[in-house]
Amino acid sequence: MYMNEVDIEMDKKDVTIQTIPRVSLIIPSLNPDEKLVRTVRGCIEAGFDDIIVVNDGSRPDTLKYFPKKSEFPQVTLLTHEKNLGKGAALKTAFDYFLKNRPDAVGVVTADGDGQHLPEDIKTCAFAMSESVNSGAPVVVLGCRDFSQDNVPPKSRFGNRATSVALRLFCGMSVSDTQTGLRAIPRVFIASLIKAEGSRYEYETNMLLMMRDLHIPYREVPIKTVYIDENRTSHFHPLRDSLRVWGLFFKYVLSSFASWCVDELLFFVLGITLFRGGKSLDIFLCTAVARAASSVCNFTLNKRIVFRSKGKVGRTILRYYCLAIPIMVLSYALVYGLKSLVDVRYHITTTLIKIAVDTFLFFVSFRIQRGWVFSDKDK
Repeated sequence: MYMNEVDIEMDKKDVTIQTIPRVSLIIPSLNPDEKLVRTVRGCIEAGFDDIIVVNDGSRPDTLKYFPKKSEFPQVTLLTHEKNLGKGAALKTAFDYFLKNRPDAVGVVTADGDGQHLPEDIKTCAFAMSESVNSGAPVVVLGCRDFSQDNVPPKSRFGNRATSVALRLFCGMSVSDTQTGLRAIPRVFIASLIKAEGSRYEYETNMLLMMRDLHIPYREVPIKTVYIDENRTSHFHPLRDSLRVWGLFFKYVLSSFASWCVDELLFFVLGITLFRGGKSLDIFLCTAVARAASSVCNFTLNKRIVFRSKGKVGRTILRYYCLAIPIMVLSYALVYGLKSLVDVRYHITTTLIKIAVDTFLFFVSFRIQRGWVFSDKDK
């Protein structure tokens, strides 16, 4: 019921037999066509003999394209009565795998629309299996080359938007964030199944969770295949990119609201207390403004942005362990930059502070997400 191949190397009289560990192939599918059957048949010919297909609430007229057990005994078909999304389909398959494949080392997920070639799926499965055998399991991502001319604009846009977000906000470099070809060792599945999301955003949230849990990964180049300009894809670039960027947008809005409180108070207090740019005046304005805005920011981030369930006391302590150094750094940079130029008006100092706080915004996000509001040790 698994991909289980034997590689025989003959060197004169010596024969070495290497058994590839058992791997299950997962294919989520919505309203498939004949390409699903071709994909399943090709993967069976490549050596997979445990294929878990998830029917994610497909239309009645497309049910004929799901592989029949009588023709493909290697296939287990799981069904959602209504469409729940690709993320939900993957979670259903992961849960089934954990409960019913106790001796398998992991899974490889793939799309059934012909974009993932059987040889590439097999390559990723081998790479993951070898990492498990070596004692250092890694998630293997099959990554396409989006610089090629045959890549549809919507796919290029969606991938670039998400790649930029991951690199900018999380420091995670993934060349193909939307790849559905992923080989995942069993040891990581129970954790990754908990990532939020039921549609395409789940795949990106899975990457974010990998970073939070320090799950290692590697990229394997695969062929870039798009059929009929990828018309059968259910990925909608604007809608699904907004879902993927949801966390970042909420953080931006939360930070913007807090920033407005911070900058407005800094400006108002500066008009009242500013005495020709004295160090103490700038520090007092920064401290009072940041204290008020931090209460606003903490509340929004905990309840709305990161939806942290960690203990309030611990979270507040961590938050201010970050907020206070950020405040001091903001003051130091503003005062330092102000000293380098001839500042005659308070509005100039405020503009300098805006530039400084924009830089610190990105630094703070990554620390808040990875440490302050992390529920890993709640």
